Amino acid sequence: MREKIITNNIRMLRFLNGEMTQSELRKRVGVTRQTIAAIEAGKYSPSLEAAFGIAEVLGKRLDEVFAWGEIENEESRVRLNDS
Repeated sequence: MREKIITNNIRMLRFLNGEMTQSELRKRVGVTRQTIAAIEAGKYSPSLEAAFGIAEVLGKRLDEVFAWGEIENEESRVRLNDS
């Protein structure tokens, strides 16, 4: 069974943006660090406001930070997140 998920490049983009911490990103976006960590790990889908805020702070378009794609099943999701 195929499942659609939101993936992101937040961790890489934080690193490329002066090794920005989750804490710094959360302050600039206006959410908790736990929210940033959960979004980054793919455990939580961001609200539109949070997604646009993250993209703006990282200086990227929304589609450069987030992508909507398919995976085979839950087992595949775990493998994607562990990579």
